[in-house]
Amino acid sequence: MSALRRRVRAAMAAVAAGIVLAAPAHAETDDGAAAPGGANDWACVPSERHPEPVVLVHGTWGNQRSWDTLAPQLKRAGACVFSLNYGRKLFSLRGSEPGVYGTADMRTSARELAAFVDRVRAATGAARVDIVAHSQGGPLTRQYLRFEGGMQPKPEVRHLVSIAATNHGTTADGLGALLPTGSAAAAADIAIAKVLGTAAVQQLAGSEFLRRLNAAGDTEPGIAYTAIATRVDRVVTPPEATFLHPGPGATVTNLWVQDLCPTDTFHHGILPDSPAVAHLVHAALGLPHTGPRCA
Repeated sequence: MSALRRRVRAAMAAVAAGIVLAAPAHAETDDGAAAPGGANDWACVPSERHPEPVVLVHGTWGNQRSWDTLAPQLKRAGACVFSLNYGRKLFSLRGSEPGVYGTADMRTSARELAAFVDRVRAATGAARVDIVAHSQGGPLTRQYLRFEGGMQPKPEVRHLVSIAATNHGTTADGLGALLPTGSAAAAADIAIAKVLGTAAVQQLAGSEFLRRLNAAGDTEPGIAYTAIATRVDRVVTPPEATFLHPGPGATVTNLWVQDLCPTDTFHHGILPDSPAVAHLVHAALGLPHTGPRCA
């Protein structure tokens, strides 16, 4: 067996073991087409206290039902809340499954996000939005800001709150070492992308996509960033790879879930359901939250 085939077979075994980019454990009876409760009220008028609508961006292999817990909480706190499905691509085995989104090339998905933000801003009259992003949603939003018009003529985002985002990629418990380039163009990368989707390969540490995204730094001027990490993450490995480094004109707050709730064990795929995460998200956005900090 060739070295390439051994690498691909090992990658497939890792996927079968559920190591990489596990999808949220939500029922998908509607293929993710319906918005979660509290989201996508296109008649919502932002309040003076919170003039920025909140846009929720799911992760790899997920859909907008990833926000079933957080979306109604943000709505009750007084925000106009919007969510989308993005990155539907049927060419991969994973992406062809019902309800599975976030598998397409992240550059294409970032353009989908840009169009959605424009739609939200037009409907609400808001100059800017806040974005809460899970996993792939973090670097995807940063791609939109840096390369897909999110900063022109002025920043379209006030605050980006990321939850276990793959901002600097993941070693995926060693899977990254199996891929020679992480470009989704080399032979082994193509083989794995056909199973996992292009976006999964693009999020491996050292990938061509992430090298380009991070080449000029992690942040954009005029935007506040909050990066939330969990010490029990087995997808973003090491977990602190989600943290951001502030560049000129930006502010960054890096937070551990366990510093707020030491007993929190919500894993990567269901982290948006964590009470501690809900508390951190609301606090970052300046929204009231009275729920418990620990489950």
